[in-house]
Amino acid sequence: MRLAAEIAAARAIASLSRLVGAGAGMTVPGKLLSKLDPGAIDRLAARLPAGAAAVSATNGKTTTSAMAAEILRPRFRLAHNRSGANLVSGVASTLLSSDGAELGLLEVDEAALPEVLRRVRPRAVLLANLFRDQLDRYGELELIAERWRQAVAALPAGTAVVLNADDPQVGSLGGSVYYGLDDPSVARPSLQHAADSKYCIRCGTPYGYRAAYVGHLGDYRCPSCGHARPALDLCARSIELEGLERAAFDLVTPEGTRRVELALPGLYNVYNALGAAALARALGSSLDEIVDGLGRFSAAFGRFERIAVDGKQLVLLLIKNPAGANEAVRTLVEGRPPRVAVVALNDAIADGRDVSWIWDVDFEPLLAGLDRVVAAGSRAAELALRFKYGGLDEASIEVEADLARALDRGLQLTPDGGELVVLPTYTAMLALQRLLADRGLAKRYWERAA
Repeated sequence: MRLAAEIAAARAIASLSRLVGAGAGMTVPGKLLSKLDPGAIDRLAARLPAGAAAVSATNGKTTTSAMAAEILRPRFRLAHNRSGANLVSGVASTLLSSDGAELGLLEVDEAALPEVLRRVRPRAVLLANLFRDQLDRYGELELIAERWRQAVAALPAGTAVVLNADDPQVGSLGGSVYYGLDDPSVARPSLQHAADSKYCIRCGTPYGYRAAYVGHLGDYRCPSCGHARPALDLCARSIELEGLERAAFDLVTPEGTRRVELALPGLYNVYNALGAAALARALGSSLDEIVDGLGRFSAAFGRFERIAVDGKQLVLLLIKNPAGANEAVRTLVEGRPPRVAVVALNDAIADGRDVSWIWDVDFEPLLAGLDRVVAAGSRAAELALRFKYGGLDEASIEVEADLARALDRGLQLTPDGGELVVLPTYTAMLALQRLLADRGLAKRYWERAA
């Protein structure tokens, strides 16, 4: 009865928050519940008849969990934090709204993962990657990896632990299922200078790479001690990337091989799809269900969207660290390189106060094709300096810290029928979503998650 009363109070707060138009309604109920009863999350998770699954990564966890949801939805009624509220409070809010749900599908923040695993005790866990991100909050990768290692070791026997074998830190955590790419034709010619985990986690020797795909993700082996990528249980082969339009690959599993067609671009989305497939398979989905679900999937909120604005197309791609930004640049350049772009850099807590990471992004291939770039956000001046040092003529750089005015300027510079590319950091992306919703061009993110 106590839990029922707490749930009622938290849900009333959520309804009030949404009524006044506050996106915090996705997290406030969980925060309230945690204050009223710190053990309530554990009991809510235990009520799910099919248990729960957790997804965590530095890059792609929102898209990966959304892909998994599309695969799993015909089989289970889901409690899924589709809004991306992935701290403990967001997980609690998701479980609060789980009446009738059978399976919890929980996207989890990297730092919150140990606590969520300890309290929710999921039947399956997907850990996709660890990239340098928000160092002021997370610390170095090795610190997060060690916390993950301890959390995985404490999981009950029989928990399915699905790992991206292409990431040296993640692949060494000790899993039951490993996935990765097996197609050197889409590999980079060499490891990027901004690659993170490029030294052997056992002896410190630089890894040798047979194929380097995204950042430090790839087919690695230490020439000194022999530490290497684990054998793959699932992999992607015969990968085709078609600019901003689509990607396709052969999904190779123990049950057979099927062609997957994604309505999303980029090699990073092949990784996301492969991780979602591995998790769904661990939860009982058939190969047909996996392929059908991935084929139905469209972009997760803010991660790759096209929005029509006055006869033009707004193309939105989130950037938040060197690895993700480099892949966004790679996808744009290999597709239809834009002539005009708005890049928005904020330094709020959710972005990370330290913005020095922009100097590790290979913006140069993108800048080479631009006629004009509008630098926006609270750190617009630093962006403009980065673009100047990247070789873009000062006359082609405009600084407009206000996101609304920067967007309007970008649209003004975009010809009718053309595309305006916007690359925002996380809080800039949220602000852009609110701006577009206020103009009647998009739904608010908590409305999308309803």
